[in-house]
Amino acid sequence: MSGPLAGVKVVDLSRLVPGPYCSLLLAERGADVIVVRGGPGSAPIGAFARGKRFVTLDLRDPLGRSALHRLVRDADVVLEGFRPGVAARLGAGYDELAALNPRLVYCSLTGYGQAGPRSGDAGHDINYLAIGGVLGALGPADGDPLPPLNLVADFAAGSMMAAFAIATALFERGRSGRGTFLDVAMIDGCLSMMEFHRAAWRTPVMPDRGDGVLSGRAPAYRTYRCADGRYVAVGALERPLFLTLWHGLGLGEPVPDHRDPACWAQTSQRLEAAFAAAGRDVWASRFAGIDACVTPVFAPDEALGDPHVRERRASAGSAASEALPGDRTEAVLRAAGATEAEIGAALLARDAAAGEPAPWPSRPD
Repeated sequence: MSGPLAGVKVVDLSRLVPGPYCSLLLAERGADVIVVRGGPGSAPIGAFARGKRFVTLDLRDPLGRSALHRLVRDADVVLEGFRPGVAARLGAGYDELAALNPRLVYCSLTGYGQAGPRSGDAGHDINYLAIGGVLGALGPADGDPLPPLNLVADFAAGSMMAAFAIATALFERGRSGRGTFLDVAMIDGCLSMMEFHRAAWRTPVMPDRGDGVLSGRAPAYRTYRCADGRYVAVGALERPLFLTLWHGLGLGEPVPDHRDPACWAQTSQRLEAAFAAAGRDVWASRFAGIDACVTPVFAPDEALGDPHVRERRASAGSAASEALPGDRTEAVLRAAGATEAEIGAALLARDAAAGEPAPWPSRPD
């Protein structure tokens, strides 16, 4: 693959979602990503397979470890997501691998990080959201906190933060000539992204969960049900946008002050009644190209049919995910100079894991 990371070799030992999506981001920018899968629970996820090569090694076997070391000797990046201490026990810890390759950028991507009272705990996206103060701010005031899928901790605070950390570490290595260890914790990413909202917490902007400008309660920033049971999203926060929205719906004067919480209930009722008079796509068509910030709410499969989405995906080279590529254990290990014994052990591990289903949803590490 071509791109700014062409020539960068990544050995990905990670499982579940955050690590594999991180290495996909690197592969899409040109990195040569070799995914090392092992025993049960390590089957790759097809959605993240694009642009990668897959090998199978049993790191509990000395031959599997020595084969891994061959891959790492000329690698630029190692990515792992085991609980603290597990990689070292498998012969894949930073100290051991950095001794083989001092230029190695080694990224440990975990939920709670390498140190701290929770560092050894199992967890998933929802747990990191909870501890990071994100989940406590999401959901309706009269209901339960609601997680936004697993997009925030796994993908944003995990995968993307790790990819950024790796890219900057490679940049620094270009100046210093030395590799480094990266402790990327999803809890840290959640805390970082919440700085803006934490400052607004308990203020009129964000007084409590389910309240405030961005909570879905303000009439200018929420969804509305249409006549066909589908929804539109409205983000008309600024006054000129709200005026265009109001008049675009055929509502008359006076235009209410949408920034005043005292007017929110009555204003929302008028907007609800207006949007309920026609179907979602009617409103989407009426407001297309008009600065009122009205868009249709698509289901995941619908989004791919939107002309703008199709064009953006095509320009970014992000067509629909390819089928899971075949295992490249033998070819990759031979190219790395592995012995026949190491290759044979790896092929046995590959055959033992054949047919294993993809691990999603799955248990924590």
